[in-house]
Amino acid sequence: MTNLDKMVEELCPNGVVFVRLGEVIDYEQPTKYIVSSTDYDDNYEIPVLTAGQSFILGYTDETDGLYRASKENPVIIFDDFTTSFHWVDFEFKVKSSAMKMLTPKDTSVANFRYFFYAISTIRYQPDFAKHERQWISKYSQFKLPLPPLPVQSKIVEILDNFTELTAELTAELTAELTARKKQYEYYRDTLLSFGENRERVKWAKLGYVAQNLDSKRKPVTKGVRQAGEYPYYGASGIVDYVSDYIFDGDYLLVSEDGANLTARVTPIAFSSSGKIWVNNHAHVLQFETYAERRFIEFYLNSIDLSPYISTAAQPKLNQANLNKIPVPQPSYEEQARIVEILDKFDALTTDIAAGLPAEIAARQKQYEYYRDKLLTFKERVA
Repeated sequence: MTNLDKMVEELCPNGVVFVRLGEVIDYEQPTKYIVSSTDYDDNYEIPVLTAGQSFILGYTDETDGLYRASKENPVIIFDDFTTSFHWVDFEFKVKSSAMKMLTPKDTSVANFRYFFYAISTIRYQPDFAKHERQWISKYSQFKLPLPPLPVQSKIVEILDNFTELTAELTAELTAELTARKKQYEYYRDTLLSFGENRERVKWAKLGYVAQNLDSKRKPVTKGVRQAGEYPYYGASGIVDYVSDYIFDGDYLLVSEDGANLTARVTPIAFSSSGKIWVNNHAHVLQFETYAERRFIEFYLNSIDLSPYISTAAQPKLNQANLNKIPVPQPSYEEQARIVEILDKFDALTTDIAAGLPAEIAARQKQYEYYRDKLLTFKERVA
């Protein structure tokens, strides 16, 4: 029996009282704290919080009307748009009135941090189409266990430690992935710069090196596509699976348009093999050998393509500019050697990248199971 079990058995052997959140937590609709400026800068110190996925919209230099939350007097921010809860123990300004600032009514009977954890056990999926004020109409009415204060504090201690440990493990995995990516990029850039041999390397325009199959592409709007087993490619990779294909073979696809051409969050050149469908947002290039295709893929993803990208309406790499891109043409043997080395580094990075989300997801499930177990109590019958 754990110390917590002994504490529960001693202090609440017949179960615990369940209370509605509205009975123990006050809420405030932000009005006077709403920021007026939109001149955000990461060099400023005051975060601007908003409803929706962003949460921290930016940073402002406004100092009037701050909400002075702190470690000693934290608040929980509830977001009516996403029904998410955020623990806030720093000064801030608010951009959206869709946020509710929650504070404890009586700290002598309720550990506010305990309720932050307890709230996360609520299983409820709102109907956002109804545009309800979720805190007022729903969440404030949910009943949660209120064990004696020493039990609450012990649970908070356990979950804080577990949360910190999970964060540390995630940070270690992320750091390992970052280090592998940097190592990979270093070797890639070193190999593709050719060092002292650069002057002896032949160069050619991409249009002379690859066969362009753009004329065979067929865009199909989402509403018309028939679901199936074949990958449907767009500017940044697979966007759907459809019942038919228009290409069958090994190809290098290159983004034709979209913000990723300049942001480079994901590779703009990516290989595909087998039966596929490609819309008109990705160029389709074919090469005679795997080594040639993969070599050009590595090279395009390593260089600055901004001179070939037009940004009049949105970033676009049209076929004419794609064909103009100069690419190195070392001997086939040298291309194969470089591809073999980079394939190994890429596999190492990809393996870790694939494992990282799975590991994080496993840690999160473990945490949620442990949290829910700690926060499960028998309700005391009056």
